[in-house]
Amino acid sequence: MLGLHLFEFRLCLEAFRLCIQASGSKAAAGGRIDRGRNFTLEDDAVADSVCLCHRDRGQKRLRIGMQLLFNVPPEADGVLLRGFLRRCAVSTELARAVKFHGSGFFADDAPILANRRVQAGQTIRFALPADGPGVEPQPEIPVRVVYEDAFAVVLEKPPHLAVHPTLNYPRDTLANGYAAWAAAHGESPVFRPVNRIDKDTSGLVLAAKNGYAAPLLAEGVEKLYYAIVEGELPLGPGVIDAPIGRRGDSIIGRCVTPEGKPSRTEYTILRAAQGLSLAACVPVTGRTHQIRVHFASIGHPLAGDDLYGGHRDRIARQALHCARQSFRVPAYTEVPGGIRLETPVGEHARTVAVESPLPEDMRALLDAEI
Repeated sequence: MLGLHLFEFRLCLEAFRLCIQASGSKAAAGGRIDRGRNFTLEDDAVADSVCLCHRDRGQKRLRIGMQLLFNVPPEADGVLLRGFLRRCAVSTELARAVKFHGSGFFADDAPILANRRVQAGQTIRFALPADGPGVEPQPEIPVRVVYEDAFAVVLEKPPHLAVHPTLNYPRDTLANGYAAWAAAHGESPVFRPVNRIDKDTSGLVLAAKNGYAAPLLAEGVEKLYYAIVEGELPLGPGVIDAPIGRRGDSIIGRCVTPEGKPSRTEYTILRAAQGLSLAACVPVTGRTHQIRVHFASIGHPLAGDDLYGGHRDRIARQALHCARQSFRVPAYTEVPGGIRLETPVGEHARTVAVESPLPEDMRALLDAEI
């Protein structure tokens, strides 16, 4: 299956079963359930690379202005600094910011330019440039952090809350709440969401804590959504492979159209009864409103999604929840004054998977109708 390995997908389905069961359920063999009912792997072969958890409290936060340090391995001896920085996943944009707006790069304690060669055994280090002020902090907006490390933070967004300010929603957004949370915890207030979900969609939002992590986290993010759609679909897997484009002159609306961009949604119908179906969905591509448009195109709009033909008599928003995200973060250790990363960064990254149970309104819809 594209987007999620079969093993991980099975875990997602098991996690959903646990979310809707009463408390006190027993975990499947090879795992355990913590108090937050999040499935945590205990299989040693997998636990080294995959962590399903709510919040990683053992990792140190990367404070504003802290340094990143990279050891030069023997195979990188004699490489130009600019080439070594690419091995360390330092983007061109960040390298320029460090050079022109920061304190520059250092080999051990000596400044080094991008056109100089590094030597095996050296430590290349630099401080992250200071960020701007970000959006207006609003401490009255609650922020639920469900995972955090030095580079990534995952927030659990409730429905009816926009992710970031727009012309229609200049404040009172998740970004405003995050800015207040970050200020209280000594983090950069700049909100760098790796994924965005619609205002009325609930669930997980992954964000990068700094400019180094932002492009790194954006590679290889995998997401799983739960959707409750109108109508009873056959149980089991299915695929909707249909191009999506703008709907007429609408700024917001999308539709399936031959002129659209290739779009693919893989799904599994888990339950179907009383005119509703519960689907676990993997958006292989990431088009605007993709899951909503795809199910509407086959005559099964999401419950509550009145933009695409759904009805709000049983739920007051589209029944869509981002329930799982997996992503890769760099392997690192804490050292005095900074964070030391393993190189090459991509080869030493670890996979993290975070899950979120169904919100009350979707769970109530299932309990009442299915």
